[in-house]
Amino acid sequence: MNAWGVTLPLRILPGLLVLALAVGCTRSPAPDPLATNLPLAPRVVSAPVPHDADDPAIWINPEDPARSLVLGTDKDSAGGLYAFDLAGRIVARVAPLARPNNVDVLRGVRLGGGAVDVALVTEREAGRLRVFRLPDLAPLDGGGLPVMEGDPSRSPMGVAGYRRARDGTTFVFVGGKDGPADGYLLQYRLEEAAPGRVRATRVRAFGAYSGRKEIEAIAVDTERGWVYYSDEGVGVRKYAADPDAPEGNAELALLGATGFAGDHEGIAIRSGDGTEGAIIVSNQQAWTFRVFAPEGPPGRLHDHRQWGSVRLSTRETDGCEISQAPLPGFPGGLFVAMSDNRTFHYYAWDDLRAALGREVP
Repeated sequence: MNAWGVTLPLRILPGLLVLALAVGCTRSPAPDPLATNLPLAPRVVSAPVPHDADDPAIWINPEDPARSLVLGTDKDSAGGLYAFDLAGRIVARVAPLARPNNVDVLRGVRLGGGAVDVALVTEREAGRLRVFRLPDLAPLDGGGLPVMEGDPSRSPMGVAGYRRARDGTTFVFVGGKDGPADGYLLQYRLEEAAPGRVRATRVRAFGAYSGRKEIEAIAVDTERGWVYYSDEGVGVRKYAADPDAPEGNAELALLGATGFAGDHEGIAIRSGDGTEGAIIVSNQQAWTFRVFAPEGPPGRLHDHRQWGSVRLSTRETDGCEISQAPLPGFPGGLFVAMSDNRTFHYYAWDDLRAALGREVP
């Protein structure tokens, strides 16, 4: 069920933002020696969700970028999927959902002789994947697509979409609360099942898992064809996104194996080359974000040099996302991260680059 409404965003002057976030907070971040900047203030703070903000995604409106959306999950047994405008106002929601965990946007899903953009959401307590058309959030899944069938202990958490460049086939990656040491990540092909409905067909299980905590954050570099996921407390693992790739089951890299204060969490990928590209990973307990090169130099493609670390005004960030499309107020691209006060913070990529300083080429 869709409920439409408008809520004023929480606009806080940059000089007051850090103080406002600190009021009533008895915790302090773990040290991150690479993050030397003062906490960067967001340009927009969203309206709060009712329970527990967790993961954002960004949908770019192809006809009018000013009407683009930030999607975010409210992770609770009576939670929901929320759509915000670029001013942080809630403009739509789907609720209730049974503990929606992560959300991602997948463009170009073939349906009804055309192509649609969709929001992918893991409904953790229901053990299913939800698929909603964008921008109206109409369901395309007949009430939900079961994933991780036969293993209720796994509970779907992370989700990411992937559109294969060579033929336009669309896929969904799903990670769970638990899983085996090998084959932790599941990949499904997303395709039309009936008019106005999609289905998900499992195509492979792959990926190493340390067993320390869980795997929630998943992100795909569609341009290069790589999928990354955070093995919390260990590092960010990298594999080929194409299930037919010759090296599909081989780990290509492990990013951030040292230097993180605790959990490796949200992953955001800016696909551009050179200085325009980046892999951004939440260093959750330090309240910072480590930034890596999108690829290595010739001959060392999977050697992702760490460019530095930046401190934002978010706390304990689980999920983050980035878009390099120019948007009103964010000409160099938009970076969104959740904060533990039930909100999502909108940052300009230009501001992050400036805060990183000379660490970014």
